Amino acid sequence: MPTFRKADFPVSNVRRFLEPGPVVLVSSAHKGQTNIMTMAWHMMMEFQPALIGCCISSANHSFELIRKSRQCVINLPTVDLADKVVRIGNSSGRDIDKFTAFGLTAAPAKMVAAPLIAECYANFECRLADTSWVTKYNVFVFEVVKAHVATRPKTPKTIHYRGDGEFMISGEETRKFGKLLRPEML
Repeated sequence: MPTFRKADFPVSNVRRFLEPGPVVLVSSAHKGQTNIMTMAWHMMMEFQPALIGCCISSANHSFELIRKSRQCVINLPTVDLADKVVRIGNSSGRDIDKFTAFGLTAAPAKMVAAPLIAECYANFECRLADTSWVTKYNVFVFEVVKAHVATRPKTPKTIHYRGDGEFMISGEETRKFGKLLRPEML
């Protein structure tokens, strides 16, 4: 087994190694306003019910829409939407209607008022499950109440942000280690 020569590394950049989750688009709605934000700071917190923690800056236009409506949709884009994903993140919903500006389709959700983004591979309708971290950390804990996932391709090519303007595209899927896995130990 190889060993690695290591050097000191800025603590503020450890996220570049620990953020393996895909970049998502979060759609929200409240009192006739809709918005889309690009987000990379999220994590699975529980399997059943499916809980997702999301860090959303209080300066973000979506923060108040989500805080007041207590719901959103987490949409999973594929690499073909990467240009739009980045441009959405570089703009504010206070200034533009992002669905119109970026040519995305707002589709009705089944369980929440926030719209699905039809062009995304998957859409997870979410309701706010816990507000205790919102004020202190800007972390929303959502319960996924309905999921919509494309049937093809089986493994979509997703975008992953590594910090400092660097992205990766999801890599090769393997079952090589599956026989070793004990799912109950995750």
